[in-house]
Amino acid sequence: MKQRILIVGAGFGGMWSALSAARLLDLHGHTDTEVVVLAPQAELRIRPRFYEADVHKMSAPLGELFEAVGVRFVKGMADRIDVAGKKVEYRDGQGVAGELVYDRLVLASGSKVLRPGLAGVEHAFDVDQIEEAVRLEQHIKSLSQLPASSARNTVVVAGGGFTGIETATEMPARLRSALGADADIRVIVVDRGSEIGAALGDGPRPLIAEASAELGVEWRLNSTVASVDADGVTLADGQRIEAKTVIWTVGVRASSLTEQVPAERDRFGRLHVDRNLQVLGHADVFATGDVAYAATDDEGNYALMTCQHAIALGRSAGNNVAASLLGVEPIPYSQPKYVTCLDLGGWGAVFTEGWDRQIKFVREAGKQLKTQINSIWIYPPAANRAEALAAADPMIPVV
Repeated sequence: MKQRILIVGAGFGGMWSALSAARLLDLHGHTDTEVVVLAPQAELRIRPRFYEADVHKMSAPLGELFEAVGVRFVKGMADRIDVAGKKVEYRDGQGVAGELVYDRLVLASGSKVLRPGLAGVEHAFDVDQIEEAVRLEQHIKSLSQLPASSARNTVVVAGGGFTGIETATEMPARLRSALGADADIRVIVVDRGSEIGAALGDGPRPLIAEASAELGVEWRLNSTVASVDADGVTLADGQRIEAKTVIWTVGVRASSLTEQVPAERDRFGRLHVDRNLQVLGHADVFATGDVAYAATDDEGNYALMTCQHAIALGRSAGNNVAASLLGVEPIPYSQPKYVTCLDLGGWGAVFTEGWDRQIKFVREAGKQLKTQINSIWIYPPAANRAEALAAADPMIPVV
């Protein structure tokens, strides 16, 4: 009877885990283990791009790729992980219950933006999942059907972190595309920080301020949203901002499936793993991508909930889960190089290196790199067996 590696999730971590596991099994000529991916759809959703326009195009099919490398795809949503029984219960596309047993499990179920229990928060949009990002895009396009008003022309972005900045700086162009080049638009970032772009550090911060000024993006600092409604937000200090569009970008939490694994988790719900991405205390369970609290180096740095880290985490998890069944040496996860490329809309982009975010490229040079990253580097390999397996080598640097 064949052994089974079950991977829950088809995001960056899950897809690369599947390819990497298939790669190592292939290298050893091993045909007695099947790699199965359980996910709601056989597609990679390009989440880092959900702040852009035309978001309905931001996915890549995985069916042919999985077939090319011998990975079996099961369409379904995981409901329950039974670690003791080594099985996962799920519902298929029609809601019919199913069950998959496993010899090794890779949890790659991702993360979601965490909406607080604020009054009216359901009126806010987000760019976290593709369905919500599409809903936001449809809403922006529909604004032109409303009578001209300050509220119609105003977007409030709650949160001035990475996603909030990229969303806000892209928004002037998106609003003018919908409302006309001469529309009197406003984009306002509400952030609890005391300085513009403080979350990105001292290097990028002045450039974020410069881009915001050039694009007309306003910041309300030392501020938080107290409530949301269909016509705007009320801030904690009582200030009112009329806006037909409110976008929530604050707070991300790992998939709730991590709570079904009896193991230590960090404050974001991520499972503590060893250097081989094995969940501490569970020899048969690995975690990767946004559900793994993993050290990237020996300097005290840990993987962030980013595509950049998920790709490398996925390659490592897939290799090491297969290695554990083959009885060969794993390759410890290591990702000492850290870069960021922050899109700043019409101003350009900022590319940095290192955890201290040293500036390397700005404006158009940075934008060219961002375009390459977003349109080429983070997409799946072609559905060619040899090329796809080669691309899944965990020793390949991500950037």
